[in-house]
Amino acid sequence: MKTRITYLQPPSSPFTSTQASLSPSSLKITDLDAAKEVRVTIDVGEIHDDEVRELLSSLHEVHIRWAREDPYVIVAPFGSRVSAGLGVGVTPLSDGEGDGVCHLLRRMFGAGIECRGLKDSFTTPPILSTRFASTSTYQFHSSLPEHNLGAYITENICRGEGAACAADWDTADSIDVDFDAVSRALVVSGYWGQPVTPEGWTEEIRAPGKDRDRVEVGLLGTEKAVEAEEIKVGGLLGVVGVDRELKPTLFSFPSRHHVLPAEATFDVSFPRPTGTHPTMTISLSPAALEYPAAPDDTTCALHAYLTLPSYIFGDKYQLSTDDPLFLESHHLVALRAVSGATDLEAPDWFVPHWGSNWLLELATPPDGQVPEEWNVTVPLHLRYLRPSESGYRSAGVPWPVVFWACTAEEGTKMGTNPFDRVNLDWDGMFGPRTMFYQVHPKGDKTRHVEELDVPVLRLEEGGFFSSKTVELGTMAAIVLGLLWVLWKLGSVARSSGQKKSDKEKKSQ
Repeated sequence: MKTRITYLQPPSSPFTSTQASLSPSSLKITDLDAAKEVRVTIDVGEIHDDEVRELLSSLHEVHIRWAREDPYVIVAPFGSRVSAGLGVGVTPLSDGEGDGVCHLLRRMFGAGIECRGLKDSFTTPPILSTRFASTSTYQFHSSLPEHNLGAYITENICRGEGAACAADWDTADSIDVDFDAVSRALVVSGYWGQPVTPEGWTEEIRAPGKDRDRVEVGLLGTEKAVEAEEIKVGGLLGVVGVDRELKPTLFSFPSRHHVLPAEATFDVSFPRPTGTHPTMTISLSPAALEYPAAPDDTTCALHAYLTLPSYIFGDKYQLSTDDPLFLESHHLVALRAVSGATDLEAPDWFVPHWGSNWLLELATPPDGQVPEEWNVTVPLHLRYLRPSESGYRSAGVPWPVVFWACTAEEGTKMGTNPFDRVNLDWDGMFGPRTMFYQVHPKGDKTRHVEELDVPVLRLEEGGFFSSKTVELGTMAAIVLGLLWVLWKLGSVARSSGQKKSDKEKKSQ
């Protein structure tokens, strides 16, 4: 097992040598103000769970992404986001395999995940170009405010030993789990945007107890890079239990993901009352509308990637229109991709898949005419939900991912980034040399999920609108309608027969 722990300090945070003390048996960190990433790599043969090993042997790749609903900070080089909740991408080795993924997800994250199988619950993403398509064959998303992944890692991966078990996975802002059949390695990564205590990180990272295990630690900070597409980091590196002292380092690399200034933010709201046809409003700050600091020969466009549960969806025929008046009124350029449950008529209980994804290109104001706030509106629709005693049901809609996508130079290689993060669903719809600049979700909201009150049939036991009354009334209406249609058909048949008989009598 290999564990890599990276602390990334902001430029404004001071650092002294007393905050990191390396000994032959451990590394002690004291009051360190930094973002943190823990990355654990384990060979499939070392996994103690037989069910997991058997399942992974039937998969070409699996990518699991979880992000908390609460606001959190991202910093370079960890400059990427996914929608709140659990996202999964799976590619089986052959058709008909991989249905055990749902059972594994419930074991790893929680029993409340509604997942039945790849064909039943997962969706198939669109392939915009076979030349550089890098998305998984099947995709899945689920609202998941909490998880029990930390307990699963402790019981089945590290067995209570090592830095992986010492990490508090329950407090992580985002967690990634990756596997591919080529490397035969399972990689679990956790990201913390800020320390869990106001004083900073204070912890002891012990040397591994097994000779094959390795724990690498980096205390880094970012510096201004020479090239616009690069990120430059410097600081101290060390291998716990091997090195006698931390070694200075300085290196740069081209990065796929970049972070815009903190003022580049967006907010999401639904004007009230939402009714059954809510409109998502994406409000962008002036800094978010400024062209990113990309290389001069790049072309950039602003996008929003929506992850919508099954009970809310867009009309793909409406959003894919070429009508300039409609697009301008909503500050949209085009619908670039859509996948998942887009049936316009089906109620929610008839939709087997988890929901749908929508990639929209957003319009920006003309140069020199940037307003204080720029609102993009996306018309959506709610499906019929099951009745409730209150007459309403709550429906959570995660905030979209908003980003600038910029084409990079032909010679740029994105594969040399040690902190690279790929397979985020939306990044696979662009070319391999595309750079992304993340717009920050506004941090003054307690959750990056909007709760809608959806009107449904009100259940009143014993009342006129009770569920039993509605069922019997519906059946009675169907039977009466059928009898009326049969009676009319019989009347027409009798009338036609009488006319035919009259004509025969006249001819005789």
